[in-house]
Amino acid sequence: MSLERSAELLPGTLDLLILKAVAARGPMHGYGIALHLKHVSGQVLDVGESSLYPALQRLMLNGHLAAEWGVSENNRRARFYTLTARGRKQLAAERAEFDRIIGAIQRVLATS
Repeated sequence: MSLERSAELLPGTLDLLILKAVAARGPMHGYGIALHLKHVSGQVLDVGESSLYPALQRLMLNGHLAAEWGVSENNRRARFYTLTARGRKQLAAERAEFDRIIGAIQRVLATS
């Protein structure tokens, strides 16, 4: 994943972002997920294939996403990912943990 100024995401954040994108938009193919994240982030998050597809595979293996083959808007065969019930629970848990960590970082940065 490349970010402006070579910033890095916290470990596990990509999974959270993928789960959120699929939860928000419904069935999506990998390229669509990458485009959605880039658009919603104001062009800051540019998820490369080398990060995205292993994360999608990991999320499927963990039962957080399901996938079916379909046809994309370009008339190409693509795998469409959907959030599972287990994935919804994981999204809620990861979001709570992310909010906890960000809150802690903000408290540290606010100290004088």
